Amino acid sequence: MLIVAGYLRVTERDRYLEACREVVEQAREAPGCLDFTLGADLLEPDRVNVYERWTNRAAVEVFRGEGTSGELDVQITAADVREFECTNEMRL
Repeated sequence: MLIVAGYLRVTERDRYLEACREVVEQAREAPGCLDFTLGADLLEPDRVNVYERWTNRAAVEVFRGEGTSGELDVQITAADVREFECTNEMRL
């Protein structure tokens, strides 16, 4: 399993999140996607939290294709998003 987690800094958070709605819908329907969410941080007004969970790297790469649109990229001022490969999980 592959987990993608971190955050983005964006210029207009509400506008950015609304523009990402279709991306989130597409991701959740993509083969291999177990979870995909982007959300407004409760404390920092320019921060968007990122969380994705995929069955494997191949599924992520197929979904990503050529990446995000230029319209979305231009709104990102900073980012710290990382991938984590997981071999075990436990339901809480």
